[in-house]
Amino acid sequence: MSHQTESGWDFEPVYGPLDGFDPATKLGAPGEYPFTRGVYPTMYTQRPWTMRQYAGFGTAAESNKRYHQLIEHGTMGLSVAFDLPTQMGYDSDAPVAHGEVGKVGVAIDSIEDMRVLFDQIPLDQVSTSMTINAPGSVLLLLYQLVAEEQGVSGDKLTGTIQNDVLKEYIARGTYIYPPKESLRLISDIFAYCKTELPKWNTISISGYHMAEAGATPAQEIAFTLYVRAAVASGLDVDEFAPRLSFFFVARTTFLEEVAKFRAARRIWASVMRDEFGAKNPKSLMLRFHTQTAGVQLTAQQPEVNLVRVAIQGLGAVLGGTQSLHTNSYDEAIALPTEKAARLALRTQQVLAYETDVTATVDPFAGSYVVEALTDETEAAARDLMRQVEDFGGAVAAIEKGFQKNEIERSAYKIAQQIDGGERIVVGVNKFTVAEEEPYEPLRVDPAIEAQQVERLAKLRADRDSEAVEKALESLREAARGTANCLYPMKGALKAKATVGEVCDALRDVWGTYVPADTF
Repeated sequence: MSHQTESGWDFEPVYGPLDGFDPATKLGAPGEYPFTRGVYPTMYTQRPWTMRQYAGFGTAAESNKRYHQLIEHGTMGLSVAFDLPTQMGYDSDAPVAHGEVGKVGVAIDSIEDMRVLFDQIPLDQVSTSMTINAPGSVLLLLYQLVAEEQGVSGDKLTGTIQNDVLKEYIARGTYIYPPKESLRLISDIFAYCKTELPKWNTISISGYHMAEAGATPAQEIAFTLYVRAAVASGLDVDEFAPRLSFFFVARTTFLEEVAKFRAARRIWASVMRDEFGAKNPKSLMLRFHTQTAGVQLTAQQPEVNLVRVAIQGLGAVLGGTQSLHTNSYDEAIALPTEKAARLALRTQQVLAYETDVTATVDPFAGSYVVEALTDETEAAARDLMRQVEDFGGAVAAIEKGFQKNEIERSAYKIAQQIDGGERIVVGVNKFTVAEEEPYEPLRVDPAIEAQQVERLAKLRADRDSEAVEKALESLREAARGTANCLYPMKGALKAKATVGEVCDALRDVWGTYVPADTF
């Protein structure tokens, strides 16, 4: 029986020494170019990866309670999930938000919600990641404003905003503005944080959502690492590259995933040094967060997901991730219960403290199969990057629908394989049970939407409306010109403008994006 990798080439039944393989050039030492073996010399031998659990649902108060539970159970960093209206830059009382408020994340409409979200959480002592893209600047500034209320200055804040809007056009769909204007806003964030939030990671360039949409490992890293759009903004590479971070998936295809992470580090180091002329060693280091594959979770026999997640998490660790989120076993059914979220964190803790995977750096170095897969993944990813270049860059390729079309083809192939039984999914198309055990999911109270609408009405009634409109007009003026938008944006949010109002001000000037249909 033959086996194929996710990227489409055949596995060899037995691997042997690779022709012309030179460990000194292909691998190097951990913490040294080309960083194949990891970005730090000691990796996990001194301390484990950051255990960062993704959470957020319902109201800010409910999510704040979950964050305190996660901190109590030993999580090392927070990761905020926002509801769909917030991700799209709409307030909870917008007609388009009806039925979606608080469903897939926490509803944040204003500084008042953000204040509640981080109540009694010292922001100078916790690292916070926020999965937010098109309105990333808005949520970042709300976070900074709440920190200032706590007496914490910007130079003390650590964390990440995802802020990777290009992948929204390719795979995920929570874009607002056209690509050119979105990239301008990203550049404004880079410049603002350099001065105001120097320890903040200004972007987490995400392959995860492309993978969830169906991208192969080679597509995931190729479309993620293509960052010429950022360089074209005029910023010096060594000014922004050290603050870049990346976000990848970990699938159950364990060997290929380990190879993918190693190939990604090698490609990044080479591209930054040889093509962009980076001089700062930190610019060559691909630092990334990993989340286990949500798309591989099943609603059928959900406890089996505990096994899937453990394998995926192990692959991320042996691939050298800097931080990790392990999915809860019930996420294919509903938002995680407290017990499921705790078990997901305990999975990481078992990997870190009960196994020996942290005892030595890069245990798979020199493995015939892993080194062969690393080389093959690198070659395939570089070929895809050349194809993007032939279109004239990432934005031009997006406008032609190239990346989206490639990913959709891969997703269609996977669906065909599952439907035809060629790809086995335990509990779905093989090893099924006649009747599933009952499961009581966590449900979001539908009254949350009415509560958020009421909070917004009170906010608008109590604030200085004239000051808000004046601040929003200052933001529109900056958007029409070349001034950094974040400074007037912060003023508007401080005056209690809402997330939706700020995004609407930019919509007034920049318009919205309508995708090309190419499939």
